[in-house]
Amino acid sequence: MIKDKNIFIKNIYYMLSYAFTTLKQSVFEDVEKEEFENMHNLLAAILAKGIGQQLKQGLYREYLNKKEDMAVMRGKIDMPGTIKNKIARQQLLSCDFDELSENNLLNQILKTTVMILLRHAKVDSEHKDKLKKEMLFFSNVDTVEPASIRWTALRFQRNNQTYRMLISICQLILEGMLLTTEQGEYKLASFVDEQRMCRLYEKFILEYYTKNFPELNVNASEIRWALDDGIGTMLPTMQSDIMLSYGNEVLIIDAKYYSRTTQVQYDVHTLHSGNLYHIFTYVKNKDSGFGDKPHKVSGMLLYAKTDETIQPDNTYQMSGNKISVKTLDLNLEFAEIAAQLNSIAKAHFGLGVA
Repeated sequence: MIKDKNIFIKNIYYMLSYAFTTLKQSVFEDVEKEEFENMHNLLAAILAKGIGQQLKQGLYREYLNKKEDMAVMRGKIDMPGTIKNKIARQQLLSCDFDELSENNLLNQILKTTVMILLRHAKVDSEHKDKLKKEMLFFSNVDTVEPASIRWTALRFQRNNQTYRMLISICQLILEGMLLTTEQGEYKLASFVDEQRMCRLYEKFILEYYTKNFPELNVNASEIRWALDDGIGTMLPTMQSDIMLSYGNEVLIIDAKYYSRTTQVQYDVHTLHSGNLYHIFTYVKNKDSGFGDKPHKVSGMLLYAKTDETIQPDNTYQMSGNKISVKTLDLNLEFAEIAAQLNSIAKAHFGLGVA
């Protein structure tokens, strides 16, 4: 899939920039201009810049419960512990109290990710040196077992919003690039896996249209089943990747990042049947929701282009709706990638970039 590694890695940065608008801040300008030989250096550079900025603002702290033997009472007295001290002839109170601490899960995730990057041979010393200096401020922060992190349970609020992008980058590294050796040691894989890249690819396309086509209603909304009797017990949720709407015209895009864009049997290339069934189902159910109103609903499977000889480029008329299968070439300069996305909006809605 990767013809020019430098261009592809640079485009990963642009995709991240759309997915996380924090990267468009001036503090990350140097990262945008830099050339990267591999993904590890790109992500290490982003983390180094982001953590450096966070240190200027101060590490996020939250109240954590602690129990400690003390000469002076603090918080509540823990009676069993205090009695135990008396029996041992120790003139100490066992206290139970809350303390504002930087040793919380968000900072632990940052430190854990950085420590893994520091041990990786493909991360250049330039980035390692910056990260090592920043880790001096994390001396009171523990590391955490990566497999134990419940990413969906993490909550961001007003006083830790600045961590959202940093933690997302950590998740991309720890979930997408992490392998475990037989000895239980962690090492980074050579590249982010398909599933993580697919999520980034989806979010990039969604945010690209949101930013560059304000006249469009852009979302990843749920599509309701067209039920004759209203009974939908046990039916799965139809969650679109990207839905573009302009008046009563709708384009549903199902973004796919696969190593192979077609399935092959006996040297015959065909579209992935499951993907085609999905987009057809989405389109027909969305179409039904308009009733008798004038409308137009279309669907598109948009694959990240691979280096396969045969690439899908098809448009079908199915039961009154247009279903197209296209590819987006991520190995081009970003301006050309943008032009490909712009042409989709122009073809379906007659719109140009704002």
